[in-house]
Amino acid sequence: MTLLVLLGLVSYYVGTLGTHTEIKKVAEEKVTLPCHHQLGLPEKDTLDIEWLLTDREGNQKVVITYSSHHVYNNLTEEQRGRVAFASNFLAGDASLQIEPLKPSDEGRYTCKVKNSGRYVWSYVILKVLVRPSKPKCELEGELTEGSDLTLQCESSSGTEPIVYSWQRVQEKAGEDERLPPKSKIDYNRPGRVLLQNLTMSSSGLYQCTAGNEAGKESCVVRVTVQYVQSVGMIAGAVTGMVAGALLIFLLVWLLIRRKDKKRYEEEERPNEIREDAEAPKARLVKPSSSSSGSRSSRSGSSSTRSTANSGSRSQRTPCAEAARRPGLGAHAYGPVGPEARGSEPKKASHATLTKAENTPSTIPSQSRAFQTV
Repeated sequence: MTLLVLLGLVSYYVGTLGTHTEIKKVAEEKVTLPCHHQLGLPEKDTLDIEWLLTDREGNQKVVITYSSHHVYNNLTEEQRGRVAFASNFLAGDASLQIEPLKPSDEGRYTCKVKNSGRYVWSYVILKVLVRPSKPKCELEGELTEGSDLTLQCESSSGTEPIVYSWQRVQEKAGEDERLPPKSKIDYNRPGRVLLQNLTMSSSGLYQCTAGNEAGKESCVVRVTVQYVQSVGMIAGAVTGMVAGALLIFLLVWLLIRRKDKKRYEEEERPNEIREDAEAPKARLVKPSSSSSGSRSSRSGSSSTRSTANSGSRSQRTPCAEAARRPGLGAHAYGPVGPEARGSEPKKASHATLTKAENTPSTIPSQSRAFQTV
């Protein structure tokens, strides 16, 4: 009897050990960690409640406390504004509520309630689950008939283990959702699937799903298998288009070059001096009586020079002049030979020059150019 009384007193003053609870919750959701007691009703003034967190590194910190009629819930920067008592802690429910949940909240929580020398402890192990991030689907290999192709899928974040699975998407009624018969899964890297010996029936839409305890995410990729012949035709068509474009460019350049050259020749042709070109024919205009006096005065000196030049030309080239003037032979000129060299030419008098001006004479084609109207 005495022993039972002593054990009761020890349990009253030392405390009661609560149960151990394990909770798994997805990040960004709300979680409630349970803690119940019956120590607050008799004497509320001496009631103290404290929640402690021991993280994965073994560090311990205070999450929330109640003491001397005050609640302190902004004790850590990471949990500021996200932690609170879930219910009426004075009535016996000191459960802790966290919202929204973050991966850093994971760890071992201890709820300690004290009142008038009595203690109650509760332990909760919280595991925060993170959904897999949206995976990225990729293709490795050639999309030609008879070749091998690797489908790859991987999530960058999420709680391990992450399970990957591949399947075909049923785009039309009656299509098979299973992978092609010659497909192999890489068990060392579950997100990789090898499609061997591709055929036209291997074409389609493929979906990869990454999942864990928190949820699932998926991505899709399209596989389009081509004939080897069609690939060659496409390459030939592209090459032909490039060659055609180059040919068109070359033709346009040649046309522009030819046009510029032709324009240059047309602009330079009037400026050319040709030795074998025929001089323009003279058109003799009979001067009018009103303007004969002024013209004779202006052209007196030039006529005199022309007559003198004509006389000297006729003396220098009698044979050529004879050839130009039919009907005139060698007898129309003075003697040729030593006798001609011995005789001196007669000087023309003023009357002779005046008569020569009034008498029309035949002018060579080169001199005629100066009198052309």
